[in-house]
Amino acid sequence: MIKTKKDLKYYIESDLRSLNVYPLTIDKRLSSLLCPTIWRFQIKMRKLEFYHNCKRMTFIRKIIFHIKYKLYERYGYKLGFTIPLNVFGPGLCLCHVGTVIISAYSHFGSNARIHACVNIGNYSKFGDSWSSNNAPVFGNNVYIGPGAKIFGKIKIGDNVAIGANSVVTKDVPNHVTVVGSPAKVINQNGSENMVIYGDKKYNVVQE
Repeated sequence: MIKTKKDLKYYIESDLRSLNVYPLTIDKRLSSLLCPTIWRFQIKMRKLEFYHNCKRMTFIRKIIFHIKYKLYERYGYKLGFTIPLNVFGPGLCLCHVGTVIISAYSHFGSNARIHACVNIGNYSKFGDSWSSNNAPVFGNNVYIGPGAKIFGKIKIGDNVAIGANSVVTKDVPNHVTVVGSPAKVINQNGSENMVIYGDKKYNVVQE
């Protein structure tokens, strides 16, 4: 979680490395002025997280925060993203513009790589209440392919790869690849060579 300006700088740099746009050159900055870009969305997200977690919320600051959050939401809608604050660790890579929906109750470790049309949410039986207990929790270095759906009170391990259009509703152990609906383990390769380790504190895949 981003609690200091040092944290903020670290998270932003980690994200930009994972997005393969670090350092930001003048050309990259100028080219992004004409249309929304993923890296600008992620920077806005990290700054809002810092503001939300660290700033003393006076009445005026709450108003400013909510205005900025609404602008962040609108920017996300243009890209197809519905992503709440304080869900992702450093090194996030949203690979493409397109629908990505993330539950506010889910949580990711470092270096998550997410493709388009991914939906991650709570699962509740009819009549049950929605809560943080029903959302997936992800480890470090997780790759999620296009169209994957992940629901429920489950844990996804470190260095996991989830194949395109997979539906995951059960726990997934470390260092595996899962595919299908319902998703099943097909090998022990995991996400090796499928994520960029923008978070340099975790730039070596742990055994």
